[in-house]
Amino acid sequence: MNVRVSPSKESNLRLKAIDALQDKLGYRFHDPELLELALTHASVAEGARKMADNERLEFLGDRVLGLMTAETLMEALPEATEGELSRRFHTLVSRETCADVARQIDLGPAIRLAAGETKSGGRSNPTILGDACEALMAAVYIDGGYESVLRCFKPLWVKAVKESGNVSRSNPKSYLQEWAVAHGMGAPVYTLVSRKGPDHAPVFTIEVRIDDLPPQSATGKSRQEAEKAAALGLIEREKLN
Repeated sequence: MNVRVSPSKESNLRLKAIDALQDKLGYRFHDPELLELALTHASVAEGARKMADNERLEFLGDRVLGLMTAETLMEALPEATEGELSRRFHTLVSRETCADVARQIDLGPAIRLAAGETKSGGRSNPTILGDACEALMAAVYIDGGYESVLRCFKPLWVKAVKESGNVSRSNPKSYLQEWAVAHGMGAPVYTLVSRKGPDHAPVFTIEVRIDDLPPQSATGKSRQEAEKAAALGLIEREKLN
């Protein structure tokens, strides 16, 4: 598993960020290479041979997150219907929520990225942050078991659970549309800025505009996901909720 970091000033900063990340999680990895794998973005492997990245861990982390979230909702909302639980669940396992959690634990500085991704602001990219957060959950699960996942991550989802009934987060496109109409503005316009990556793993960049407000862009693995992220970004930037 080729995930070692070459010595440099940047890698030294990453090592400090990784140490701080484990402090914030309250968890020390028994297998440091597993942690490094979870933090290695696919861009690092482009053009390289047999370079491991965090995409497989992201797949597992998505399932671990789903179980933890379902259990948390059942405990927090004992009177909620299945429909209400499902609606909140989809908000809580979204890439936006994972990216929010990643920011809370300062995950960005610890991620291993290709130079191009770093220069383009990859450490603050919601898609990269969200994916790395899921990969990190999987790494904790493999390294320390499900109970360790609960200790590390469940407290971080407490605020998100409380906010999951907020329509501006659960359905930002509808919320933004209704806000625009209520304030006499035209409907939000979503424009595809770019589509990058291979067919099996595309990355879409979408820009949303409303009348005279500055545009807001965001990325996602589908147009719908990117549009939702752009709408939420505009809502939060302009404090519309």
